[in-house]
Amino acid sequence: MTGRLAFVESPVQLLNVLEWAHARGRGPAPAAAPAPVPPAGADRAPGPDAARASAPVPDSGTAFAPASGPGTPPAASAPEPGQGRDAVPAASDDLAIVVLSPSDPMSRGQLRRMAQLARDEGFDVHWQEARAGRGALVRTLRELGGPLRAAERVIVGDPFSRYVQLLLTLFGPRHVTVVDDGTATMEFAAQLAGGERLVRWHRKGDLGPRELLLAPVTSLARRRLAPGPHRTVEIFTSLPVQAPPGTEVTENAYAWTRSRFGPPALTGGADLVGTSLVETGVVDAEHYLRVVGQLARTHGATRYFAHRRETPEKLHRIAVETGLQVVRPELPLELIARRGPVGATIVSFPSTVVHTLPLALAGTGVKVAVCEIAPEWLKATASPRAQGFLAGVVGTASGADRLTPRGGSAADRLEFG
Repeated sequence: MTGRLAFVESPVQLLNVLEWAHARGRGPAPAAAPAPVPPAGADRAPGPDAARASAPVPDSGTAFAPASGPGTPPAASAPEPGQGRDAVPAASDDLAIVVLSPSDPMSRGQLRRMAQLARDEGFDVHWQEARAGRGALVRTLRELGGPLRAAERVIVGDPFSRYVQLLLTLFGPRHVTVVDDGTATMEFAAQLAGGERLVRWHRKGDLGPRELLLAPVTSLARRRLAPGPHRTVEIFTSLPVQAPPGTEVTENAYAWTRSRFGPPALTGGADLVGTSLVETGVVDAEHYLRVVGQLARTHGATRYFAHRRETPEKLHRIAVETGLQVVRPELPLELIARRGPVGATIVSFPSTVVHTLPLALAGTGVKVAVCEIAPEWLKATASPRAQGFLAGVVGTASGADRLTPRGGSAADRLEFG
């Protein structure tokens, strides 16, 4: 028996694990029905208080027990805190999914909903409070040790995750699959091919004290994520990546999403997709706000789909200064857009969605456009690699139209290039 064990830390990672399973012949469960998705404007956030109120309420730290079948309600199956420690699914012929729960409420809320979708498809899902205070790390390693040792294939969504890297240093699987968690997959493939250390593209080049301390872990994890005589590595992606030597790259066409949701009703207007480039220290906040306003006026946008890491204060400014309706999606945007209603045009900054939305919305008539990032929008403290990486995200988005900053000031005009 060849056990398959997936570790996910974000809603997008979990979505792409479902896509991976579907691509290997695991279709939707016949009796499953799509989980209810609220109208796209239901989470309007006109101010800081409303923005906070619209975020999912932090849960109480309960763990998800494996579902007995499709449609198991999360509230009914969730044990009380401190229980469910033996609920980690043993590796088997089927796929078991472990959610290494993040700390921020937005991610947790979206993951709860994605976990229920996975249950509706008949998968075992275990909710692991991996960051729940002192002792969580040791407890997680103890609970996951057995399933990891038994797993023939491990699927990970974020090879840059310190948690995943630590798990891989302790247990080296024979087969590894990496699924997308944003455009970082492009950087991972490039670093793997070049034999470089694994570091996120927006991070500074110098090693800080924490990075130096974790350098041995990162180095060993990189070897465990590389193909070798006793290990195969697959990258399952919707992004244009060059296959590192010995690595298999499999296309993610979002076939599960298209078969499960939609097609959407179109509003006829435009929607903007937000980004966390300000929060990660890459783009200057004032430039960003000016460009969002310009895009809204130019394209007649009425809604702004917030990234889950955007701050309430920034979203408040966007709502007040641009008049846009700020929406906090309760599921990954690919599912929200596919379910609809959605604008006839979706405008985004450089991010994964300029690659994934054209696939998820194929045949619906929705046009996706990507706004390039002008050099003067970047903060002086941004990573030297930021401009080149963002330009690469835009340049390889073959399914999206390009918006190029033109004129004396980069924020003055934004036209289709």
